[in-house]
Amino acid sequence: MAQSDQIPTGSDFTAKSTGTEVLGKIDLNGKTAIVTGGYSGIGLETVRALTAKGVRVIVPVRSPKKARDALAPLGDAVESAPMDLADLASVQAFAASVVNGLGQLDLLINNAGIMACPETRVGPGWEAQFGVNHMGHFALTKALMPLLQKTPGARVVSLSSTGHKLSGIRWDDIQYTQTDYDKWQAYGQAKTANALFANALSRRLKEGGGLAFSVHPGGIFTPLQRHLPKEEMVALGWLDETGAPSQLAKDGFKTPEQGCATTLWAATAPALDGKPGVYCEDCDIAANTAEGSPTERYFGVNAHAADDAAAERLWDLSEALLSSA
Repeated sequence: MAQSDQIPTGSDFTAKSTGTEVLGKIDLNGKTAIVTGGYSGIGLETVRALTAKGVRVIVPVRSPKKARDALAPLGDAVESAPMDLADLASVQAFAASVVNGLGQLDLLINNAGIMACPETRVGPGWEAQFGVNHMGHFALTKALMPLLQKTPGARVVSLSSTGHKLSGIRWDDIQYTQTDYDKWQAYGQAKTANALFANALSRRLKEGGGLAFSVHPGGIFTPLQRHLPKEEMVALGWLDETGAPSQLAKDGFKTPEQGCATTLWAATAPALDGKPGVYCEDCDIAANTAEGSPTERYFGVNAHAADDAAAERLWDLSEALLSSA
């Protein structure tokens, strides 16, 4: 889970593998999973692939009608219940109903998130990207620990991003109360937090045989980009001047079916047994970032997102924030 653990396994899968291909012949019948954000984008494709393998999937939903429309084709294999990651009371209520109603929880996939949104406050005044992407999932996972700890081989997958390279944890001003808000820096901090969370969580699941991992799903056009104007995506090189996907995006971006593959690989791959807390990309453990290389912006995990001491510091800080909320 530290930098020394970031050694690729030589997986048979690639950046273009799909979730269905990754699951292959893995037997998941009788398993139960929770997938946040499981009714749009790569979350929906994650749910689709899991239900096809016989998994009972529970999707917490913030927009019930949108969720019903998206999940209806999957039939009775999927259940949903209200939850908003920005509302701690709803997170606690959802988790309590699950803990009281389930005997096991094999997979928790913390997939939902927001990106580069305007400055917003949630909960007790937390910056929204940190509050939703990290603290909402932290609160959910903490509340589900009784199930996770008693389910042999339970796995938790935390969706991070190559965006973690934009910022480590801003320990002196996490909530942007003393400095001007920067939407991309705030996103980077939140994605670093997602990686450090999985690192620390693995130590807390160890006794029960559980594991936690973080993943970069890849570049994918999904509703995650809803806060970005066309002009900004053109400037980023994702769209051309007509608003169509650029050649860069055509060459490097994934489809949603490919975008869920690393999540599902981390959730099921036997190659990850005994490798707690690592950061994964393209259906394998990511290597440490090759600093100074032409690919350092896009591939690998930076040291600040694979640091055990930082992970423990963030865990302690998150518990303090949660207890005072």
